[in-house]
Amino acid sequence: PSSSYVAQLHARGAPVIARKLGEEAVETVIAALSGNREELVGEAADLLFHLLVLLSAKGIALDDVLAELARREGVSGLDEKAGRSR
Repeated sequence: PSSSYVAQLHARGAPVIARKLGEEAVETVIAALSGNREELVGEAADLLFHLLVLLSAKGIALDDVLAELARREGVSGLDEKAGRSR
């Protein structure tokens, strides 16, 4: 329904969703540093949820992200980063 939270986020657009994702990322970092497992689990769920909403708003399927992770498997993170086009 158009009254759902996801529908409201989509109606506001990708910039608003991206800002919300940033807020959730900061809250996740704070929870990670607090040492409270339950808080970190909750904030991580919020972070993943808002990432999925942003990907959807940009027309990117989660499978595309998972394929990129699979492509990187077995590659040194340092080598992968160095190989990115600038």
